Amino acid sequence: MAHMLRLFGWTWVGVILGDEEYGKSGIQLLLKELQNSEVCVAFSEVIPKVNLETGIPRIVETLRHSTAKVIITFAINSDMYTLLKEVVRQNITDKQWIATESWITSSLISSPQNLPSLKGTIGFALRKGNIQGLRSFLTRLQSKALPSDPFVQEFWELMFGCSLRNDSTQSLSARPQCTGSESLDNVESLYTDVSQLRVTYSVYKAVYAIAHAIHNMLSCQPGDGPFEKGGCPDVTNLQPWQILHYLSTVNFTTPVGEATHYDENGDPPAAYDIINWQLGAQGTVEFVKVGQFDTVDGSHSEFDMDVKRVIWGGGQNEVPVSLCSMPCPPGTWKAVQKGKPICCFDCLPCAEGEISNTTGSTECQKCQDRFWSNAARTTCIPKEVEFLSFQETMGIILAALSVSGVVLTSSVIATFFFHRDTPLVRANNAELSFLLLLSLSLCFLCALAFLGRPTAWSCMLRHTLFGISFVLCISCVLSRTLVVLVAFRASGPGSNIMRYFGPVQQRVAISLCTSVQVLICVLWLVLSPPIPAEIQGRSPSIVLECDVGSVAGFACVLGYIGLLAAICFLLAFLARKLPDNFNEAKFITFSMLIFCAVWITFVPAYVSSPGKYTVAVEIFAILASSYGLLLCIFAPKCYIILLRPDKNTKKNMMAK
Repeated sequence: MAHMLRLFGWTWVGVILGDEEYGKSGIQLLLKELQNSEVCVAFSEVIPKVNLETGIPRIVETLRHSTAKVIITFAINSDMYTLLKEVVRQNITDKQWIATESWITSSLISSPQNLPSLKGTIGFALRKGNIQGLRSFLTRLQSKALPSDPFVQEFWELMFGCSLRNDSTQSLSARPQCTGSESLDNVESLYTDVSQLRVTYSVYKAVYAIAHAIHNMLSCQPGDGPFEKGGCPDVTNLQPWQILHYLSTVNFTTPVGEATHYDENGDPPAAYDIINWQLGAQGTVEFVKVGQFDTVDGSHSEFDMDVKRVIWGGGQNEVPVSLCSMPCPPGTWKAVQKGKPICCFDCLPCAEGEISNTTGSTECQKCQDRFWSNAARTTCIPKEVEFLSFQETMGIILAALSVSGVVLTSSVIATFFFHRDTPLVRANNAELSFLLLLSLSLCFLCALAFLGRPTAWSCMLRHTLFGISFVLCISCVLSRTLVVLVAFRASGPGSNIMRYFGPVQQRVAISLCTSVQVLICVLWLVLSPPIPAEIQGRSPSIVLECDVGSVAGFACVLGYIGLLAAICFLLAFLARKLPDNFNEAKFITFSMLIFCAVWITFVPAYVSSPGKYTVAVEIFAILASSYGLLLCIFAPKCYIILLRPDKNTKKNMMAK
C-alpha cells in the first residue's frame, strides 16, 4: 500500500480505520512504512462501534470537505458497509478508495447500487488458487446421502428449484418434487466455482503447513533432532512450542506451485492480487486483477501493476491527483506552510542569481562566479560583460554631445580668429581666450575616452586627460577673473600693480597651476594607476570599469580642481559688480556657479549610480560643466561679434 502511494505520487491521503485491533495495527504499520516518505495524513477517522447515527455522518462530512482525493481504509467488512452506505447516500463520487483484503472482494459492499461512489476502488486481495480436487469433492454431494441434514435440504431446494418435502398439502403452484437424481456436475454456481477462492486457499495452505510440520516431526531421528542433545519430540506427549518450532521451519511448494515458508517473525511471504472494481457487462461490479504484490525471499518486494487497465475513482481514466500543494515547478522552492504538514507548502521563486532545475526543489542553488540565473530561474547562464559602449543609445547620445561641444568650441575659435583684430577680442586677451577654448576642447574630447571597453591605457588616459584639461581650463578662467578684478581695483592714478599681471605672468601662473595637477597625475600613475576591473556582486552582469587604483590619488585630482574652482568662484563673486559693459565678471560668476553645482551633485549621483551608469554620470558632469563654461563666457561675446557688430568698437570697450 505504501509502495502504491509513492508510485502514483499520492502525498495527501485520508485514513479511515476500524475501532479494533485489525484497523489500529494496520494503520500503525502503514504509518511506520511511510515515515521516511513525504506522504501526509489529511485526516484520520475511527469508525465507531456505538452512536453510529452521529458518528458515521460526521466522518463522511469530514471526508466530503477534505482536499485529499485518496482514502485508505483499514476496517472489517461490516464496519465498511456501514460507512460506505452513508457515502453512497451523500453521493460522494470523487474519492479514490484504497481497500484491504477484508472488503475488496465483499459481495455485500460491491452491489451495483454502490458503483457510482465506489467504481474504480483499488484494493489488495489475498492470492487466489484453484485447489485441486475441491470441485469434484463438492459436486459429489447427494441429497440422499444426508437426508436429515437441514442445511443440505435447503441448499438442494435452492440450487435445483425443487422440493424434498413429501407434503400432500402443497399447492399446484409450489415447487416440483425433487427426484434425487439431480447432479451438481451440470450446475454452474458460486458453490461449484472454485476459481475465486481466496480465504479458502489461505486455509488450504495453512493445513498443508501443519501437515508438513507433522511430517517433519515424525521423520525426526534421535540424535539428529532440533532439540537438546539432538533429541526429537515425543509424539505421544507433544508440547505446543515443539509444534511451533517445526511449523516455523517448513518450506514447501503447494500443488498449485506457490512456495510457502515463514520468516523469523512467523510471517509468510506477502502475496496479494491488486483488484480494481470495474463495471461489468451486466451492470454488476467486476473484480479485475490489474497487478500483484509479492515479497521475494523476505528481503525485498516486487510491485507490478498494469496502469493502463485501471479504472480510477469515479470512473475516471486518469490517475487522480491527491496533493495538499501542487509540485513546485523548476525555478521555485518549497516553503512549508506554518502549522501544517510538510506536504503543504508554498512555491516561492528563487532569488536572483539562484536556480532550481528540478520539480519540487527544497532549496535554490547559487550560480557560480561569472554566471547568473535566467529569467525563469531554471539555469545559470554566463553574465554579460557590461560597459558604456559607442553602440548603445546612451553612449551615442553622450558621444554626440561631446563631438557637438568640440564643434561648437571650434566654431568659437574660428569666430575669434577671424575677428582677432576687433576691439572685443583684443580687449579680452586673445591669447588667453584661445588657450581657454583649447582647454575646453580637451574637456569635451576627454569625455570620449570614457566610452568603450576599458583597457589599461584608456583608464590612465581618461583620468589624467580629465584632470589636466579641467585644471588648465579653470586656471585660464582664474587668471582672467584675477586680471578683471585687479584691473578695476588698480585703476587709480599712479598705480602700477598691473605690471605684475601681464601676459607673461598669466602664462607662468597658468603653467604653475597646471604643473601641480600634472605632478599629481604622474605620481598617481606611477604609484597606483587606474586599471580595468570587473565588478560582479549580486547583479546579472559583469560591469567592466576603470578602478581608480588609488582613491587618494583620485581624490587629490578632484580636490585640486575643486580648490581652483572655489577660488575662481570667490574672486568672480567679488568682481560681479564692477563696472564692465560686457558683465565679464558676472558671466564668469555664473559659469563657475554652474561648474560647482554640477560637481557637487556629481558626488552623490556617482556613488548611487549602478554599474555602467557611474561612467555616464561622470561623462555628463564633464559635458555639463564644459558647456556651462563655454556658453556663459563666450556666448555673450559671440553674440556681440556676430549679431551686434555696432557694439564691437573701441569706444564701447573703453566706456565705464
